[in-house]
Amino acid sequence: MDIAAEYNNRELVPDHPRIILDWHADAKAYREAARSELDIAYGAKPRNRLDLFHAAEGGNGPIIVFIHGGYWRSFDKSVFSHMAAGANANGLAVVVPSYTLCPEASIADIIDELRQCLLFLHRQYRRPLVVAGHSAGGHLAACMAATGWTHYGAPADMIHSGFSISGIFDMRPLMATPFNDDLKLDAVSAQVTSPLFWPVPHKLPFDSWVGAEESFEFRRQARSLAAAWTGLGLASDYQEVPGENHFSVPNALALPDSLVTRRLVELAR
Repeated sequence: MDIAAEYNNRELVPDHPRIILDWHADAKAYREAARSELDIAYGAKPRNRLDLFHAAEGGNGPIIVFIHGGYWRSFDKSVFSHMAAGANANGLAVVVPSYTLCPEASIADIIDELRQCLLFLHRQYRRPLVVAGHSAGGHLAACMAATGWTHYGAPADMIHSGFSISGIFDMRPLMATPFNDDLKLDAVSAQVTSPLFWPVPHKLPFDSWVGAEESFEFRRQARSLAAAWTGLGLASDYQEVPGENHFSVPNALALPDSLVTRRLVELAR
């Protein structure tokens, strides 16, 4: 197996430039239409900012935190605003944060920034949090779900549930890819930033989904987390979304009645 090829989603999806252009356009349009609070600082670093998209109606329930992907080295929150649309239409507020990218930050640093973000949201709003993410964001969502929050002065159940789409949970294969020029993983850092190997102190529901048209490795990664966390006593469902590739699969979050949005709303409630 060519590991580098398995993780090179841009080569695997020739149509990815059009999809990414659509992300930019749809995100901009949604920011202009939605009821939102933009560029809220959750930390001191320039990219420690989040956008809060309020629910269409109501909105006193859990807050969904959608963490964007980009191999920890590209994109920011402004590309993914529209991913809040489906949950907003179902009465749920959504936060989309940015974070410092590799190689300026290590992956361990990024994990700590997202913890800081979630602690900020807990202290600011005192509402249950649901972590969700795509690709690298799926990895970060799993890291948040597996964090022992009592060590940070927060309730053990601060996170209510979680949902990863196309996440990577065992970081070791990435050492054999060109992406590691920026990620700078070695045997130790790859192990300690892999949530697949972490204990999960609070047994929350956490689903691991993936596009059915994604590479074997991405499907294996998603399946492995669901199996491992089920073995630890969590409710963890694995699903392959029919007909979807790595770039198309998160688009369902923008649709109020898609299979992906319905499951996210179900996990939140």
